[in-house]
Amino acid sequence: MEKERILYTGGTFDIFHFGHTNFLKQCSSLCDKVVVALNTDEFIKEFKGSAPIMNYKERERSLLNCPYVDQVAPNFSGQDSKPTILSVKPDIVAIGDDWAHKDYYKQMQFTQEWLEDNSIVLVYVPYTKEISTSEIKRRIIETRC
Repeated sequence: MEKERILYTGGTFDIFHFGHTNFLKQCSSLCDKVVVALNTDEFIKEFKGSAPIMNYKERERSLLNCPYVDQVAPNFSGQDSKPTILSVKPDIVAIGDDWAHKDYYKQMQFTQEWLEDNSIVLVYVPYTKEISTSEIKRRIIETRC
């Protein structure tokens, strides 16, 4: 029997929109099981400087209602993603290709060697350019003025 291929991705997933769905659909085409490590409200506030619009439970429910997500796990390790990744035991870590020119390794606090030691492949998935949570927030603010 062939081993189930597990994909890990993580994020905030605030104000769930079609860019999120498109990303997760692409992720699901790469594996048998998609696990999303969802950032906690506390971590988001600490890392981004403000709380998310939707709380953890609301964001979790949105993800669990997405047909491309099999499991949601809290990102219990904050900026050091390695413990959360290891708890999922993925074959693949997927991120949006908007990270292709940023230091994702530093952001996640792992190295290529660490990925290889744990038999994990890092995959860049095309980012949906027409939409983002930041863009939606900008539009809301713009229409309120």
